[in-house]
Amino acid sequence: MGDEPLVEKYLRLTTEALARVRAAAPSRSFLFGASEDFLSMARAYLADAEHFRATGDRDRALAAASYAHGWLDAGVRLGLLDGGNDDVRFTPYR
Repeated sequence: MGDEPLVEKYLRLTTEALARVRAAAPSRSFLFGASEDFLSMARAYLADAEHFRATGDRDRALAAASYAHGWLDAGVRLGLLDGGNDDVRFTPYR
């Protein structure tokens, strides 16, 4: 991983993080909608990151991957998303 280009590293980490999370709120609760919004934003930014990488725009790809991961990390920290106690990919509150 030491020689891995930064954009590739963060795309991989964010793809792995997205695969691990799920909505933490019960499906009938108000917060479930917020959980789904956080996941939707993360998916959209990750798709943007992959598009930018494919077109050779590595700076925007890295920025979009960072935004995607930020949505996931914030969702886990707020308790909207369950990150499976993964303290490597997410910053838990406690």
